[in-house]
Amino acid sequence: MGGTRKGTLPAEATRKADQPLPSPTREKSNRPGRPTRQVGSTDKRDQILDAANVDVALVYYYFENKRALFDAVLLRRATIVNKERLDLLEKIDLAPEDGCAIEKLVAAFVDPIYRYLATGDLGWRHYFALIAQINNAPEWGSQVMPGFFDPVAEKLIEHLRTVMPGAGDDDLFWSFDFLSGALTLTLAGTGRIDRLSGGVCLSTDYASIQERLPRYVAAGFRQLYADRQAAKKAPS
Repeated sequence: MGGTRKGTLPAEATRKADQPLPSPTREKSNRPGRPTRQVGSTDKRDQILDAANVDVALVYYYFENKRALFDAVLLRRATIVNKERLDLLEKIDLAPEDGCAIEKLVAAFVDPIYRYLATGDLGWRHYFALIAQINNAPEWGSQVMPGFFDPVAEKLIEHLRTVMPGAGDDDLFWSFDFLSGALTLTLAGTGRIDRLSGGVCLSTDYASIQERLPRYVAAGFRQLYADRQAAKKAPS
């Protein structure tokens, strides 16, 4: 999995110090009366620290550069949520006769995220909004996501191969990409569905998302698998 030891930063953690943070990155101020502000790509490290009311000397001691600070922020919560996701994935019965195994795998992949969002904690909400921005940015998604989140994705795909023997790699990876896209959009919390549905659906209704997303995504995995199997049996 890239050679990163558990609990340590990826090798890229101290590289590319001058790269800007994805914009906007939300930092919550602890100072009384100071609202949450948007820290954009032009902000320097001192501005970020000032917005967060963090002692500059202490941060300079622990973090070599802005990228190292950024990676540490990602690692802290990624370690928590990804351990839960991996634990859930390992507990699922992958027996072929279990007709709901795909739904259970997808649920294990997404449920811990939505549980944290449902708490209403602003730290988690801002964190997952940041993840959504990173996953949608070509220059960041390919650099940042692999070290922090690919091990969970790889475990999910490994289990999907078990419950769908003979599935095409192209179908599995495209289907995962569609799952990642749907998950990312819900993490962004844009509110578009609120307006489009006239309030029938809310982007913050995580219980409704949890109920529907695994079934929706599993149907796609299952249909592509069925189509591939049927094509194999068709006379040439």
